[in-house]
Amino acid sequence: MAEPGPRRSANRRLVGWLLVFTAGAFAFGFALVPLYTVLCKVWDAGARWYGTRATNVVERPVSSRSLTVEFLANVPNAGQWQFRAESPTVAVHPGQLYEAHFWAKNLSAQPVIAQAVPSIAPSLATRYFHKTECFCFRPQPFAASEGRELIVRFIVDPDVPQDVDRITLSYSFFDTPKLASQ
Repeated sequence: MAEPGPRRSANRRLVGWLLVFTAGAFAFGFALVPLYTVLCKVWDAGARWYGTRATNVVERPVSSRSLTVEFLANVPNAGQWQFRAESPTVAVHPGQLYEAHFWAKNLSAQPVIAQAVPSIAPSLATRYFHKTECFCFRPQPFAASEGRELIVRFIVDPDVPQDVDRITLSYSFFDTPKLASQ
């Protein structure tokens, strides 16, 4: 049987390593947020950065080609929102500027600031879908029970691959309590 002294020393060493590992894992979790932000800026990718800048475009409509842009509006379980696309789809000609309308309403009795996070599918179409104006570019303050129309103006690049015949623009609409307190 081992003496209590060496066993106690080994246990303390193990507890020490476990505490160091736990602290390291905790610090790594906090470091992921700024790391993700930096990587998204460098690669110009990710929902957080993609589509958050206006694009200057020159219209060059291709009237011989048409594709469908589908609009989806999502609200997570947390938050009290009514959010929808006014029209679920629109047929577009690449190279022509279009406008889509969404409706959002704060169903709570409190003022809230919301942020729309865009997503485009298929991912191949992401580089060909350009927003010139979008409610997703900045946080949206809503008074208690306020509802209003939100607009996105977009153009599909004429160089979009021929096998892309449908693009889905999806928005998730979130409360942003951190922004409200700033």
